[in-house]
Amino acid sequence: MKLALLASTALLPLAAHAQVLPDPQRGAILADVDKRAPAFAATAKQIWNWSEVGYQEAKSSALLQSELKKGGFTVTAGVADIPTAFVASFKNGSGPVIAILAEYDALPGLAQQAVPTRTPIAGKAAGHGCGHNLFGAASVTAALAIKDWMVANKVQGELRVYGTPAEEGGSGKVYMVRAGLFDDVSAVLHWHPGDANGVSTGKSMANISGKFRFHGVSAHAAAAPEKGRSALDGVEVMNVAVNYLREHVPSSTRIHYVVTKGGEAPNVVPDFAESYYYVRNVDPAIVKDVWERVKKAAEGAAMATGTTVDYEITGGVYSMLASETLAKVMARNLQAVGGEQWTPEETAWAAELQKTLPTQKSLDSVTRVSQGERGPDGGGSTDVSDISWTVPTIGLNTATWVPGTPAHSWQAVAASGTGIGVKGGVVAAKTIALTAAELFGSPEVLAEAKAELDKARGPDFRYQAMLGDRKPALDYRAPTPAWEGGAK
Repeated sequence: MKLALLASTALLPLAAHAQVLPDPQRGAILADVDKRAPAFAATAKQIWNWSEVGYQEAKSSALLQSELKKGGFTVTAGVADIPTAFVASFKNGSGPVIAILAEYDALPGLAQQAVPTRTPIAGKAAGHGCGHNLFGAASVTAALAIKDWMVANKVQGELRVYGTPAEEGGSGKVYMVRAGLFDDVSAVLHWHPGDANGVSTGKSMANISGKFRFHGVSAHAAAAPEKGRSALDGVEVMNVAVNYLREHVPSSTRIHYVVTKGGEAPNVVPDFAESYYYVRNVDPAIVKDVWERVKKAAEGAAMATGTTVDYEITGGVYSMLASETLAKVMARNLQAVGGEQWTPEETAWAAELQKTLPTQKSLDSVTRVSQGERGPDGGGSTDVSDISWTVPTIGLNTATWVPGTPAHSWQAVAASGTGIGVKGGVVAAKTIALTAAELFGSPEVLAEAKAELDKARGPDFRYQAMLGDRKPALDYRAPTPAWEGGAK
């Protein structure tokens, strides 16, 4: 999940040598997105209905691939050993390679109807609490509009759409970066649903996540407890040790966990138990150091309880290294597009949902683009960050939700399935399309962005994934019982 960090758009001057499009071309791109808005809405709602979790987004991925193929793109599916990942390309001669990211995974446990009161959907296990149904569909809409513009104006270069699964903890983009799929890209554009409009330049948190699996000996808890060795005791002792560790790590570090498996019955000593941990900090080096200490806590817990433990890193990402150079171009285009305009019915819907929110913000704020200073670093994490350390990258947030809505909430799920969400997605599609079109004609800006990235990374930087050389964790959303006994 990405936490919106909004940069000042008023204070970002035009990047040097940016090729501003003639008004007729800008108008044609905006009209193209508007023409595609009904299809975008239908696609976003279909993906919202499916609500497929990470690495299980077979139908959502296939739908986006189908739309791109119909629009003239060549699609390569199953890239980086991930069945639901893809790269779509439209190439028109030699020139820069501009990439757009598309996400489409849902979150478990957030099924909710598209209504302004808490109304779960019976029998449904997941929901789009981060709005990725809008993300993927709007990115494809932008790409189709840019392709039309390239053809009409004989623009040289290559436009790509990267279908990136499992952003929510599965680190899908990390495997794609590691596979070299971004090595020849000139610039990467992305966006994310939110409750305000602005260009994101703050740093997200780097993280490592993983599952710790304890193995013990089962026994009758009353008749022969001395013969048992509780795997659940191992999990609990580890949790206690890590909670004491919190006092002795940098204060900006975040450590959080859940127990995903603890046994079946109180009168049976559990021989298998599992916990799922995240460690986060803006500094990737701190994350690596703290993670090693969490591993030591697990080893100590196993020793103390007479059990054994193994672990699997399921995800790991860098912190965001957004391009200030590209931000100048995107921010100007977002200002030109402007915010959302709701109908009276949508405003009434939003006002009803707002009653359930702990933070009350003006509903009129969705009509504006952020003018404030850049927010503080930190918050959520995203696998877009790994791309940002290898290719100049910039993104924006748009108001797809009612102001004050937190991500990963039922309120976000509800709005993501309505016209409110669609209107925010249209703003994103227009901004990305205009920005991409300008970058195709701005080699100086692309060179400036590359030089900025090289300086920020340092001369000795070599990309190494936080999750190491493991294969994609395609079953990280699988039910825990598949791991009983320590074998897949």
